[in-house]
Amino acid sequence: MLELIGTTVLTAVVAVNLNAAIATMPMSPVQKLTTVTIAGLWIGLAIALGTTGIYAATATPIPVVGIMVVLPLVAVGTAASLSGSIRETLLALPIPLLLGLNALRILPGAFILLLASQGKLSGPFPQSAGWGDIIVGVVAIALLLPAVRNFAGSRRALLAWNVLGTFDLMEAVALGVLSAPGSPLQIFGGAVGSTAMWSLPWSSIPTLLVPFYFITHGIIFARLLQGERRPDGFAASQARL
Repeated sequence: MLELIGTTVLTAVVAVNLNAAIATMPMSPVQKLTTVTIAGLWIGLAIALGTTGIYAATATPIPVVGIMVVLPLVAVGTAASLSGSIRETLLALPIPLLLGLNALRILPGAFILLLASQGKLSGPFPQSAGWGDIIVGVVAIALLLPAVRNFAGSRRALLAWNVLGTFDLMEAVALGVLSAPGSPLQIFGGAVGSTAMWSLPWSSIPTLLVPFYFITHGIIFARLLQGERRPDGFAASQARL
């Protein structure tokens, strides 16, 4: 039953994230269609691989789940570095929207804790990743209104939250690897560890949601830095978003 609920909820979270981000980006209909197509192909690949068991730590010499986390970050980062239009498109995403999307991290966090309560995850990974996502999501909700009303006054709080959210993802990935049974790096979790995260529907968390949220944190860091470089009218424009 938990797997069925997880499939429904996590699919909805992925869809909301994708639709909200692309709909808000200042792109032409053709560009949006292209972006949706690329994202859809990536999602389809992640799901297809999840059905094969290839995400298990012992399935391949190089952890495929790690590639699925890193590759979108490299692709988006490289595209933004090489193309000014892509960079500006990403930076056009309003910080309140990115906060709202990060608030959805409460849901995967709750599922991770439920899996741990059923003995399907063990070690420090589920407690750190689960509670970390919930805390980051709750604080994102608390920062939404201040970010809209007074962006300049909220910049420090936003930076602190962004650092926390990024660290939470990094810690979750690290502990997931260190808790993977069969991995030469495993030091936590015993025979159970992070095994549940390598099969559907839970594999969509590290392969789809984690890269997406890493990208949102990168955009927020860039927006905050941009604000410091353009203090005259930038804060006012943020307050209107």
